[in-house]
Amino acid sequence: MPERLKIVLLGMMGSAPYAGQTWLYLNWLRGLAALGHDVYYLEDDTVWPYDPEADTVSDDCSYAVRHVAASMGSIGLGDRWAFRLADRDGACWGLSEAELRGLYESCDALINAGGGTELRDDQMRAAFRVYLETDPVTAELRIAAGDRDVAETFAEHHVLASYGENYGAPDCGVPLNGYRFVLTRQPIDLELWPMAFQSDARYFTTVGNYRQDEADVEWQGTVYHWSKHHEWERFLELPMKSEQEFELALTGFAHGDRARLDDQGWHVVSPLPMSLDAFGAYRRYIAGSRGEFTVAKDQNVRLRSGWFSERAACYLASGKPVVTQDTGFSNVLPTGEGLFAVENVEQAAQAVEEINMDYRRHCEAARAIAAEHFEAAAVARRLLDQLGLT
Repeated sequence: MPERLKIVLLGMMGSAPYAGQTWLYLNWLRGLAALGHDVYYLEDDTVWPYDPEADTVSDDCSYAVRHVAASMGSIGLGDRWAFRLADRDGACWGLSEAELRGLYESCDALINAGGGTELRDDQMRAAFRVYLETDPVTAELRIAAGDRDVAETFAEHHVLASYGENYGAPDCGVPLNGYRFVLTRQPIDLELWPMAFQSDARYFTTVGNYRQDEADVEWQGTVYHWSKHHEWERFLELPMKSEQEFELALTGFAHGDRARLDDQGWHVVSPLPMSLDAFGAYRRYIAGSRGEFTVAKDQNVRLRSGWFSERAACYLASGKPVVTQDTGFSNVLPTGEGLFAVENVEQAAQAVEEINMDYRRHCEAARAIAAEHFEAAAVARRLLDQLGLT
């Protein structure tokens, strides 16, 4: 293999122009580029993007194109991207259609980040295709339940990589269906996410969705939930059991959800202003937080996939201690100082109390975990090594 690889990363940064999605791709791009590789971000499918200014999915790609261009420019890759509606003549921005075809045919690796791109003929010309599963368990459950479409999607790739870092462990119940997974984790660019210690920071916070009911999976007579509200309900009493204040920047509430959170003492705000400003308000919100408390999907918790949140990695890099549900990640990451894996509300309250008793030490430990275990170039190098590309 050449020392300088040509790597194409497929994603959904423009179609879903939120900060969490944006940083998922940007951190990978920065890590791969830091190794000296020739890196490109391509968004090339038939999916209409969401335009938050119009609050609708639309074939008007202007917002998506602006977002991708600005994001790529912000990490020094302003000429290494394309956004194309593949079923529309002339709907290609950034690189030309001819340049896209040339990249697919000449790249050393095509990484389908999140698995969100349905590969077409152009992309199938890539000689080495990697499915990078950033949200594990659902696809595996669907295949185990007989979903042939998901199995066919897997088959279009040469290697499957997953954030399910506990896959194959004795305590992991995820059905792997005979597949072999390369195990990886989310990278974090430490330069773009600097230490931000604030001794008087007020709230433990998080950002995300409360309720998303559309992706539950039934397997062997048991329903495994996608929506996080099932897990939030297990921790509703946390503000009542702690002197710490908690703020949730969440959306996706059904009738009565917000009122229950308010009644239990949670401070709830809208995530949209910060989620649409990845480099500004989103980073400032995390930098101004005391730490993160959050939950995981039921699927990851019960089956102990080992998944860990990209957003939590951003908190750690910013020197913000993280308290989160254990998905099995405690088997591969250090916990108990800067990062706490909890199973119930009592453990969560105790973890927050421990953090506040020696706040600076836990902030420094959080940053140290990010530097040792999530640093972008190191994570990218390990993945490329596991893929046999270096």
